[in-house]
Amino acid sequence: MIPISAIQKTAEALMAKAAIEIPDDYLGGLRACANSEKGDLSSFVIQAMLENYEAAKEDRRAMCGDTGVPRWYVKFGNDARVEGGPVALEAALRRATARATQDVPLRPNRVHPLWRTDHNNNCGIGAPEIEYAFHPEGDWIDLVTVHKGGLFGTDYRMLFPGDGIEGIKRFFLDTCIAFGKRGLACQPAIVGIGLGGSKDICSVLGKQAACLRVVGSKNPDPKIAALEDELKELGNSIGMGAMGFMGSSMVVAAHIEVGYCHTGGMPMSVHMFCLSSRRAVARIFADGRAEFRTDPEWFTDYSRRSTVEWETPGAGAQAAE
Repeated sequence: MIPISAIQKTAEALMAKAAIEIPDDYLGGLRACANSEKGDLSSFVIQAMLENYEAAKEDRRAMCGDTGVPRWYVKFGNDARVEGGPVALEAALRRATARATQDVPLRPNRVHPLWRTDHNNNCGIGAPEIEYAFHPEGDWIDLVTVHKGGLFGTDYRMLFPGDGIEGIKRFFLDTCIAFGKRGLACQPAIVGIGLGGSKDICSVLGKQAACLRVVGSKNPDPKIAALEDELKELGNSIGMGAMGFMGSSMVVAAHIEVGYCHTGGMPMSVHMFCLSSRRAVARIFADGRAEFRTDPEWFTDYSRRSTVEWETPGAGAQAAE
């Protein structure tokens, strides 16, 4: 039984880590951009951001004045049990969010859409978002917090099968150019692309691809992995660099995740995880022990399964039709 006190304590630590410490995979991607960037202003911005990240970590202050909108991703091992159940878990995550807003501090960005009611704690109706996933074994839970930019950097289009790969490329380039020209994203960014699913699942996949995969990871389908590389190259060929200045570092990485969709369509969403790619991860075990890491390990063979039944790979067939 995982103690609820351990969940809240770990969640509070994750909120601070996400706000202050840039993950190493994104730092590596940004340094690669700095080494290849030829635009003077774009290069200056990247170097300034790298220095800002170091200062934030040293001073233990949030790396960006706009700390985004905190959200949670929770993965349950199949044998995990939480003291008080899922309602207690959600209460602990809401308490941790509110406390971090005061203690880190985070900017209280959450307001009612009509009345602009602000509780000064980043909590409210539907906030913070909590999404769930499951794993077929284990008595642990994974907590992932992401402080996602909450205004722009997202678009959706219903493509059709006839649009094909070229249609995907066109929409991707349209989005990158529009975001860059209108200041709708803070780049260099990790770009997530959702393909397929229903409209809501398509958007979920794209956001998860942006926020929950590490720079350098590849989709296990080799053709999709090749398309990821091609989209990254295309995004960096449009003449835009950091924060919309002239350059060649719009995209740190392009990540694609897919879901089965209606036979007549090919939904596509594009999401940019901004220059402050804020995420932090911990696994909490039944004894209350927490192990911190930077890779959410959200997408697995199990989460990408396409068959009805699932068997562990060691049990013979990976899945039964």
